Amino acid sequence: MADSVLNPKAGIRVLLVDDHQVVRRGLRTFLEIQDDIEVVGEASDGAEGVACAEELKPDVVLMDVKMPGMDGVEALRKLRELANPARVLIVTSFTEQRTVVPALRAGAAGYVYKDVDPEALAGAIRSVHAGHVLLQPEVAGALLSQEEANHTQGRGGSLTEREREVLGLIADGRSNREIARALVLSEKTVKTHVSNILMKLDLADRTQAALWAVRHGVTG
Repeated sequence: MADSVLNPKAGIRVLLVDDHQVVRRGLRTFLEIQDDIEVVGEASDGAEGVACAEELKPDVVLMDVKMPGMDGVEALRKLRELANPARVLIVTSFTEQRTVVPALRAGAAGYVYKDVDPEALAGAIRSVHAGHVLLQPEVAGALLSQEEANHTQGRGGSLTEREREVLGLIADGRSNREIARALVLSEKTVKTHVSNILMKLDLADRTQAALWAVRHGVTG
């Protein structure tokens, strides 16, 4: 359900999507005391979450994976189809790779568990908002199967040296702004390099690029 009156506090605009009201209430209670985070709305399933994301234009969506009706994975796919720019952080109680990996494949910027320390959650929100990718090593490895790795192995040779430098920094979790600063480039130039990397490696987004880099030993 979208908030009828948005909090006037400026900051990172966050939408909560979880079928458990008590979870949403707990998240809201903690996040509302953060000076730089504003909860702009709530949704109880994926379909409602997609609708709210389109209406409220949040910066970050906190989304559960398992929900009745449209689950988190399908909601992520729908947001991608709609070219919604919100960064999605999965907040889940499921630790199995078979649950988390499909969400990351569908475009999530990362995930945290529901028992995460509150301050760590706030940090994760700030991190994905800044363009970083939050992945644990064991999940990163699972995201690219050996078949996929073999399929893309030869494409790395088509990258220029500068593109490999940019790719390595993406793998380190750097945002475009941070990459521009590190390589003394304009942010626009970095965006062009990122687009070229995705095209050459036939990848959908920077999350997949980071995973490809980790799997193939490209580091910043």
